[in-house]
This record gives sequence, C-alpha cells and structure tokens, in this order.
Amino acid sequence: MTDNNAEPGREPRLGYVTCASPAGTHRMAYREWGDPDNDKVLLCVHGLTRTGRDFDQLARELAAHYRVVCPDVVGRGMSDWLIDSAHYVIPQYVADMLTLIARLRPARLDWVGTSMGGLIGMGLAGTLAFSAAMRPNRDGAGLPPEMSLKLGKVVLNDIGPTLNYQGLARIGEYVGRPGEFASFQEAVDYVRSVSYGFGEHGQAAWEDMTRSVMQEKDGRWIKHYDLRIAEPFATQSEAELKASEALLWSAYESLPGPLLIVRGEQSDLLTPETLQEMLRRHPQAVQHIVPRVGHAPTFRDEAEIAPVRRFLLEQD
Repeated sequence: MTDNNAEPGREPRLGYVTCASPAGTHRMAYREWGDPDNDKVLLCVHGLTRTGRDFDQLARELAAHYRVVCPDVVGRGMSDWLIDSAHYVIPQYVADMLTLIARLRPARLDWVGTSMGGLIGMGLAGTLAFSAAMRPNRDGAGLPPEMSLKLGKVVLNDIGPTLNYQGLARIGEYVGRPGEFASFQEAVDYVRSVSYGFGEHGQAAWEDMTRSVMQEKDGRWIKHYDLRIAEPFATQSEAELKASEALLWSAYESLPGPLLIVRGEQSDLLTPETLQEMLRRHPQAVQHIVPRVGHAPTFRDEAEIAPVRRFLLEQD
C-alpha cells in the first residue's frame, strides 16, 4: 500500500509492506521518492535508532535519477514493533528487505547503508550470493528479476565487518534507556548529546534530526523506537563479536559491484585499520573521509552528499 498523492521528487510517498518473523507478521513502513515507475531503485537504510527520514536530503538530490526508497527498519519510526524482541537482529532485517525488494521489483538495486543499514546491506549481499550458488540451474525458466537480483553500487557509511567494541559500548549505553522529555527543546538537547559524532549542525538541523527519532505523546516527547531493540544488542560480548567477524567479512567480500566506503574522520566504530583492510579485500572499493565528523556522517549538506551522488551517478 502506498500513498501516491505526494509530489514526485519533493515529498515522499508513504507505503507499507507486510513481513514475517518466526513470531508472526509485522508491517514495515517506507518512504518512496521519485518516479514510481523507475525500475532503477536506491535503497537507503538507516542506523540502529534512527529512521528513513535521515535520508530526506539525499533522496531529494537523487530522486530525478532513482526511485529512492527509505524504510523504517522494524521497531523504529512508522513500522510495527516485533512480538519477540529476540528477532531484532540482522537476519530478520535482511528478510524484511527481501520482502520489500520483491514489492519494488527493481531491474537494478543500489544501496546506501548507514551503520546498521550497512550491515544489513552486507547481510543481503551474502544471502543473495549464497542463494545463487545453491539454487538449481533453471536456465530458460522465465524467472522474475528479483530471483536473480544482485546489488549494484553500494555505499557503506561508517561501518565495516570489524566493529570497534568501544564504539559499540558507547552506543549500548543509551540505546535501551527510556527517554521522556517535558519539551521539544529538551528532546533536541538529548539527541544532540548522544549524537555528537554526527558533527557540527545548526539548530534547525538538530531539530529535524530529533523529529526523526522522537514523537510527541500527551504533551511529552518520547523515543520513536522500541526500547527492546537493545536486548539482543546488549547480550553480545566482545568474544561473540569477534566470532561473528568471519561471517561479516565473507558477506562483505560477496558485494559484487563498485563500493564506496565513507568514514567519519573521528569515528569510534570504523577504525582506520579496518578501512584499509576493506580496501585491500575488495577490488572495486574506494574511500571517502569526512573531516571533523565521528560516527556517522549524516548526508545532510552538499559537502557530504556530493561524493555519494558522484559515485552513484558516474558510469560503471
């Protein structure tokens, strides 16, 4: 279901797709920019506690070239909350994205993933590669495009297969903490305090970024996500994180096309050493460093949007 009344390229159309988890079904919301008949799709997927509205500025810039789709990952924003919080994990998010992709039926699918959104992109690439390798040969069977789909160009925003544990611990300190504020300005001040890695922004930008993750209820402002997303996140030990790295590196290496790795110069999640290893392991990877920014660049102004736009729109 989509709302087709929004002006193409200026404001998004809101849609929903029904997904499944082992505990039941849930709706995932997404906003869609540009020509709905354009089969060249750009999926933009946000970070752990954010929403698809983080990509409004980038989507407006690219809506003339792509059908830009920005989902609210389940448990966030306009999407449903899961019945069982144990399913707030990357495999579930990948499954939801596959359901969305089946709805969109792209001839070409490019990807921009910030933090968690980048992990979902790597997980999706690994799933598609494994499925292609295991699927019986059915040449001439007339399969629909999504059955043989591969990711095209990919932008990984301040994320990699090796995650700095100290950076994860910083995020874990606030992600599941209840937040209720008596005024919108108090909510803005809170978002600014836990998102200092986003870099310098004016008051209007911080207010906009606050509206993406806070909602007003009974005169107070509360977090616009299920606090239980922290539960599986909090159970990961440093040893378990290390054990999962091999799978993440394998998924990363399965990314089939050109790759842009964006890193905040002061990032505490993607280290310079991991970035160099990513460049070494992927022959089509290039890097862009955003100065005076930590985790993670926001793609809100021209200086941050331009390298992404150039990478996505240049000929392969």
